[in-house]
Amino acid sequence: MQSAVSVKDLKIAYGHHTVIEKMSIDIAPREFLVLLGPSGCGKSTLLNAIAGLQDMTSGEVWISGRNVSWEEPKDRGIGMVFQSYALYPRMSVRKNLSFGLRVAGLPKAEIEARVARTAALLHLDTLLDRRPAELSGGQRQRVAIGRALVREVDVFLFDEPLSNLDAKLRNELRVEIKKLHQHLGNTMIYVTHDQVEALTLADRIAIMREGVIQQLASPAEIYRRPANLFVAGFIGAPAMNFVEGRIERGGGSPVFRSKGLAVDLSGYAFGTAAVEGPATLGFRPEHLVLNGVAGGLPTIPGRVSVVEPMGSDAVVWFDWADQSLSLRLMGDVSLEPGDAVAPGLDIAKVSLFGADGSRL
Repeated sequence: MQSAVSVKDLKIAYGHHTVIEKMSIDIAPREFLVLLGPSGCGKSTLLNAIAGLQDMTSGEVWISGRNVSWEEPKDRGIGMVFQSYALYPRMSVRKNLSFGLRVAGLPKAEIEARVARTAALLHLDTLLDRRPAELSGGQRQRVAIGRALVREVDVFLFDEPLSNLDAKLRNELRVEIKKLHQHLGNTMIYVTHDQVEALTLADRIAIMREGVIQQLASPAEIYRRPANLFVAGFIGAPAMNFVEGRIERGGGSPVFRSKGLAVDLSGYAFGTAAVEGPATLGFRPEHLVLNGVAGGLPTIPGRVSVVEPMGSDAVVWFDWADQSLSLRLMGDVSLEPGDAVAPGLDIAKVSLFGADGSRL
C-alpha cells in the first residue's frame, strides 16, 4: 500500500548543528500519527519540512505518491493548523475560512459549499459573521482548524494546536479532533509535547529526542513495552519507577537483584539471549499491588512520604532504600505519611533495560 506521507533520509542542519539526522518514516493513508517529545527535539522541524516551510539539507518528502521536496507549501496538497490561531482579525469567520479558496480562484458556489460543510462539521454555523475578537479561545481554534479542513485535502498537519488553551478547552477540542479524524478519515500528523494528547489521539506515536525517533509504535505498545529508558521515563504520569541493579544467572533462572530486592525473571520475555550484568528494572505505579505478601509477590517495603489524592485514584509516594517510588491505588486511600507499606511487584508487567538504556 502506498504511503500517504513518506520522509526519506531527511537531514536538517544549521551549519555544524544537526537538528534531524537521516530520518525516514512512512505514514499510512487514514493514519493519525503523533510526533511526541520534549521541547527542541525536532518534532516541529519535521512537521515544517513535510509542509514545505523548512529548508532541508538533504532527503526527500513524498505526499500521495508525489515527490514534493521542492514544491511550494500551497502545492503539496496539505492543510496545516498552527499553534497560534493565525486568523485575520478584520475578517469575519466566513472570510477567514474562505480566504485560501478565494486566493486559489475557486468558483464562488464551490467556496460557499465548502465553507458551509466545514462550518457545520465544526459547529461554527452561528458564528460565520463574527470577527475573531468576538470569539472564545476554543472557537478561534475551531476556525483555525476549519481553515485547514476547508481545503479538502488528503493530509492535515497540526503543530501543537491546543497548547494555548486552558485544560477544559484542551480536553473538549481533543475529543473534537478525534471525532473529526473518525468522520473524515484523512491522514493526520500531529505535533505535541503532551503525552495525554498523544496517547488518546494517535494510531501510532513517534517519540523523538534530539532529532532521532526513539520509538515508533502504537500507544499501547509504547506504554507497555518502551524501547529504552528515555521512552519509559517520558511516557506516564507519574513516570515509570526505576531501580538499578544486576541480572544474575548462576546456572539457573535469571534473577534481578538490588538492595535486598530479588525478582525472578524466568517469565520475562528477553529480546536478547543470556543477559547478565548491570540492568535497570522499570515498573509503572499501577503495577504495584498494595498487599504484596498476601499475593506471593516480591515486595518492596518502605514508608509513605506523600499521598496525592486524584479523585478516582491516588498516587502514594514511599521511600525504599535510598530512593522514592510511586504506587497508584484506586478508590479511597487511608494511608498517611509515615505508614509502613510493602507493595508487591506484578512481574508480568515489568520492563528491563541494559547498561546502554535499551530494552532487554
